[in-house]
Amino acid sequence: MSYPEQAPARRPIVVVLAVAVLAVMALGALGYALAGLTTVGGTVSRFRAAAAGTSADAGQVDAVVTLLRGSVVLSAVLSLLAGFLLIGLALGLAARRPGARFATWVVAGLGLLLGCCGIGALVVQRAAPLDFGDDRAAAELVDLVAEAHPAWWIPLTVTLSVAQVLGYLVVAVLLAMPSATAWFRRNPASSAQQPPAPPTGYPPAPPTGFGPPAPPYQPYPPPGAAPSPPDPPR
Repeated sequence: MSYPEQAPARRPIVVVLAVAVLAVMALGALGYALAGLTTVGGTVSRFRAAAAGTSADAGQVDAVVTLLRGSVVLSAVLSLLAGFLLIGLALGLAARRPGARFATWVVAGLGLLLGCCGIGALVVQRAAPLDFGDDRAAAELVDLVAEAHPAWWIPLTVTLSVAQVLGYLVVAVLLAMPSATAWFRRNPASSAQQPPAPPTGYPPAPPTGFGPPAPPYQPYPPPGAAPSPPDPPR
């Protein structure tokens, strides 16, 4: 006797943890974007004040300010998109959609790659500063950009980059657990529409209704044929 395979009805704890980690990462991305947009004005003001005492002319200062504003806005837009994407993935996982599980793995792989690249870029920038040769003004302006940011900006960026790598790794491992695989294997909507087949080894259920079952259908004899004699009494 065999029974149909049933997917777990309750959401496994590993899926709950994966959804929670994605939600925290989404809030972190949205907070980082908001922090960048709210502090860019003060950063530009401090940079202009410090650049007044350098050998750079007004055109060079304006070019660096434009680059600074553009990089902050671009980083904020990317962080907002990443936050909304993570929220969508978390909702898809909570709704038990297998496609959301696969999409989360893809996003986690890309997030791991980008996070490692960001951490590597920060390490290289700190270990080996850019060499501008005889362009003293450019070297001075680049140093002032790092100093114009708030004191907590660089540590926050490094912390979020490391947390991003760890978060994506944790989510990918949680969704690969056997309990998560069993939970995503069957769509609850399709299983609700198609009830499971009865177990084998039992006779079929009798027809429902009142009275005895109808006799089997017997066709009428063809025209001209002799009627069949009645059954003898028993």
